[in-house]
Amino acid sequence: MVAESQTPSDALVDPRLAKGLLGDPSRSMFDRLTSVPVLAAALTGLMLLAARPLNDLDLFLAKRWLYRVEPSLLPFAQNVLDRIAGQAVCLPVLAVVAIVIARRRRSWRPIVIGLLAEAGFLLGVGSLKVLTARGVTYERDPRFFEAGFFEMGSKGISFPSGHAAEAVLIYGAAVYLIANYTGASDRLVRILRWVVVAITINSVAVSFLIGWHWATDLVGGVLAGGLVLRLIVEWDRRSRRRAEEGEPRTTISAA
Repeated sequence: MVAESQTPSDALVDPRLAKGLLGDPSRSMFDRLTSVPVLAAALTGLMLLAARPLNDLDLFLAKRWLYRVEPSLLPFAQNVLDRIAGQAVCLPVLAVVAIVIARRRRSWRPIVIGLLAEAGFLLGVGSLKVLTARGVTYERDPRFFEAGFFEMGSKGISFPSGHAAEAVLIYGAAVYLIANYTGASDRLVRILRWVVVAITINSVAVSFLIGWHWATDLVGGVLAGGLVLRLIVEWDRRSRRRAEEGEPRTTISAA
């Protein structure tokens, strides 16, 4: 009897690696619709449309609806609902999830994923905001490259919506960690996925009703957050798969 060290081509991979934020990649339609090329193309197409062709639509929709319909709800919308997707709330949630999972698994990877999510938001989404230089709704000019961070500060970085991007990216990263790095049940993961959907809808609806963003800003935020999250997920899956395939497996065979 001797021990043979081998790396079989059919090395087993953790089935949870195949899971994405909203489902199993074997559901090919979802996997294709949320792939990096599709999300990148959708975001690029939206930017081209939002830069000029959809200006009239953005102007028409930017009515600050909550002020007209029920202004008494403004404090609650601004101080409670809108802050759910803000950095002060979503970032601590992701940090706690990443740190707890990292300690339990004795691995730095969950923390790395959390850091990548925040870096992706600050550098990826933040860069888009600065590059597109779009003014806020109350400036009544939805064109790109007409404002600017250095000229107008936060009034010149409207596209894409940061809160919409954070809702998808930061909370999505937390759910991804729970789904792929813990023994959470499928039922719990499904519930958490819908929580992310609900937070995203809340963020988009609140910003739209208050009038803080153009409609295309909000769609762009969802797409940008989804794209950055997908890039992180793909990196994590591939690196873990390579690690799994590169580990030799010891088997016992007859001499």
